[in-house]
Amino acid sequence: MAEYTGYLKKHTEALVKDVGIEAACMLTGKSKATLGRYYSEHDEHADRFMPIDAVARLEAASSYPHVTSALAELRGITLSYDDRHPNTERSGGVNSDVIALSQRFAMLMAEYQQSIEDGVITVAEAKRLLKETVMLQQVLIDMKLHLETESDNA
Repeated sequence: MAEYTGYLKKHTEALVKDVGIEAACMLTGKSKATLGRYYSEHDEHADRFMPIDAVARLEAASSYPHVTSALAELRGITLSYDDRHPNTERSGGVNSDVIALSQRFAMLMAEYQQSIEDGVITVAEAKRLLKETVMLQQVLIDMKLHLETESDNA
């Protein structure tokens, strides 16, 4: 567990800072000092971790599930976080998914072509490629859900 301690504490701190210390205190019913102990890397606080109910409350208010994501990464699990907020739901099921998949893949390939032109992929280019890859992954997840729904209805 010792090798995970620093990693989890850093993500706990990111979660508290994402929500804001004052809001985190209100949501969890904990003091600033107590919250600080949960992510402190001092030896006397090494065995202190935020209770899971407090993590759940904070992650519901945060922009990203920092601790859940860290726990998944430690186990080699990949989570899919859908932060899209479309104005309307996409309909059309699998057919619509196939079209969206080909469009996303084309966007990823265009981004890759632009990034590799000079033979070096910069950090900014890598971030854009990662964003396109995540969007492609989300389309695949939507497609999977539509296929499961259609197979259940058949």
